[in-house]
Parts: sequence; structure tokens; C-alpha cells
Amino acid sequence: MLTFASGFLMGLTLIVAIGAQNVFVLRQGLRREQVGPVVAICAASDAVLILLGVAGLGWLVQSAPWLVDAARWGGAAFLLGYAALAARRAVSPTAAGLNVAVAGEEGVRTPSGVGVLTRPRAAPVVASALALTWLNPHVYLDTVFLLGSVAATHGGGRWVFAAGAVTASLVWFTALGFGARGLGRWLRGPRAWRILDGGIAVVMVALALSLVRG
Repeated sequence: MLTFASGFLMGLTLIVAIGAQNVFVLRQGLRREQVGPVVAICAASDAVLILLGVAGLGWLVQSAPWLVDAARWGGAAFLLGYAALAARRAVSPTAAGLNVAVAGEEGVRTPSGVGVLTRPRAAPVVASALALTWLNPHVYLDTVFLLGSVAATHGGGRWVFAAGAVTASLVWFTALGFGARGLGRWLRGPRAWRILDGGIAVVMVALALSLVRG
């Protein structure tokens, strides 16, 4: 139990830090759009990377540094593109972007209650969740390298440590995605969503610059 708790606390400490994944999950949770698939993708991706790190995959990246550089530049380009989309939403928010109501099977009502919006397609949301995870070098550093290295110090208990870290990821993303709904009543106006999207754009640009600078 002590090893499991150690993995859980360390995993939670690394995951809770504000990053591209968390910002994306929070926004999807606030909009109540494809929250389940997004949470599942982020938690499952973290689980795969943690297990690979514990299994010793870190040596592959160490022997091929260009993989880290490729992920760094690709991730920076994606983050800048996402920042541009968020900035555009902040300048000209759409009715769909302002929606925070519960989605029904036939569509989503606008904040004003007039008209029905079609449910956004899952494919672009899923693609964004995958890109924000697998094109983010920080995810590899935290999961494959750091958690993998610390897990190795637990010897035969390294898989119990990994189970704790995987559980922390699942708990965090579930709480962030589905718990964000409680903030909906404060984000029903266009001004609030403009501020949120503006903040998202700034965070994404900052993360992209940090990747470029290494």
C-alpha cells in the first residue's frame, strides 16, 4: 500500500501541473462536449506511457535523441495552431463556443435557449486530445523518464508503483473533465468565454515557446 500511495502521489503531483492536456480537458468539460472520450484518451495514454516507462522504454529515446527533438518541434507547432484557434474564438465567439448546457440526444440548446445546435463531431476533438498528449514532450519526460526511473527504485514493487501513478491519472482527468460542469453557471456569457479562450491562447503560446527553447 505504501508503494501504491507513493506512485499515486507522485503521479498526481506531475499531472496536476497546468499543461496543454489539462487546459483542453477543462475546456471540454466546461462545454460538455465529448468529455468521456477525452478523459478516456488522456488517462489511457498516460497509462500506456507510464507502463512503457516502467518496462524500460526510456533507453530507446536516450539512444535516439532526435525523437525528442522531433516531438518538441511538432508539439510546438501544434500548440501554436491551437493557440491561434483559441485566440480567434476569444475575438469572435460563436454560439456553439458559448454553450455550457447539458447536451441532449438531438442537439444542444444555446445559452439564450433559442434554437438548437448540432452536437459537434467527435473526430476533431479526439484528434486534438491525441495530439495534445502524444506530441507533448513534457508528457514523455514525466511518464516514461521520471516515473519510470523512480519506479525502478522500488525493485519488484515497481508495477505496484506504476498502478498507483495510473490510478492518479484516471482520478485526476475524471475529476477535471466531469467536475468542470460545476463552473458552468459562471461561464454562460460571451465575456466569460472570451476571457477563458484568451487565457487558453496565452497558456498554449507559453508552452510552445518553452518547447522551442528546450
